[in-house]
Parts: sequence; C-alpha cells; structure tokens
Amino acid sequence: MAIRETALPGVLLLEPRVFRDERGFFVETFNAREIEGSGIPKDFVQDNHSRSSRGVLRGLHYQLHNPQGKLVHVARGSVFDVAVDIRVGSPTFGKWFGTELNDENLSSLWVPPGFAHGFFVLSETADVIYKCTRLFEASDDRGVAWNDPFIGITWPSMEPLVSAKDAGYHGLSEARADLPRYA
Repeated sequence: MAIRETALPGVLLLEPRVFRDERGFFVETFNAREIEGSGIPKDFVQDNHSRSSRGVLRGLHYQLHNPQGKLVHVARGSVFDVAVDIRVGSPTFGKWFGTELNDENLSSLWVPPGFAHGFFVLSETADVIYKCTRLFEASDDRGVAWNDPFIGITWPSMEPLVSAKDAGYHGLSEARADLPRYA
C-alpha cells in the first residue's frame, strides 16, 4: 500500500495494491502493519456505511469534544471526498483537500481528528464506508457550511442535495468559538 501525503499535513491518501483478473479483484482496504508509522491509528471503534444518490452532499461534519479520525473508502460508485482543517490556530486553518474516491481506484482517505469531513456523490449511487477512531455522540455532532466562502471548496456542483441539518450549518467565522484548538 502506498501512503501519500496531501497538501494538508496529517491528511493522507492510501493507494492499495489491487489484484485484478477475469474474476474481478482483491484488495486489502486496511492492514495495521501497512500503516505502521504513518500516523493513522490501528484501533478503530466504529464502522459506518452510507449509501447516497448522485448529487447528494453530506457534510461538513465533525465532533467537538470527542473528535473522530475517519478512514474513508468507497465500496461502490464514486465521490468527491473532502477534509477541512478546522483547528483554530493551525497554519492550515480553513484549508481543504479534496480527491475522488471510487470503486476503481479503491483508494482511502485518512481524515484526522480536528478536520471536518464531507463528500459529494458523482455516480448514480455510492456506498461510502469509513472506520472511526471514536464512537459517534449525537450531542457532540457539529458541522460547518459546505459552501462557506472562507473555505472555498470547489465542489463538482454548487446545487447539491443536502439535508436540512447540513444546510443549517454556519461558516467557520461564525463557528470559530466552537472549534477545536490547534495543539
């Protein structure tokens, strides 16, 4: 597995070896030995699976007091996956990294604690699976506006289908007092 750094320190792109033949393919999407020393933890406590239709945008989500690291993988379809540094005081505060994750490249994105995460579905449907370092706590659930001009994410569409909850999030400037601090 190749582990590549991105423009955001700590956010990593994992490119697995894919073994293809006439029957299909085989891939290891997670191997604790392969990630040794990369900064990605081995102890995940929750796996999530979401299915979404074309044009759906989910995010930008984070947990404030129990920040989750997420190892994101697409089992079916294609998404534009995004991580945003929301750590006040970080040299990359408000910066984002986006990449296409799909069932052809079979890559994964490591989104560390202290980063908001979201994705936009490019295919007819997409199954997104992600491993989390902490359990989901509904009372700790937070978000940042997907279309915050301060962040300036270049989404594939500016007319996505978003939930009422995601549509109600504020930008980073309004949420600043409620954001994690850079250590």
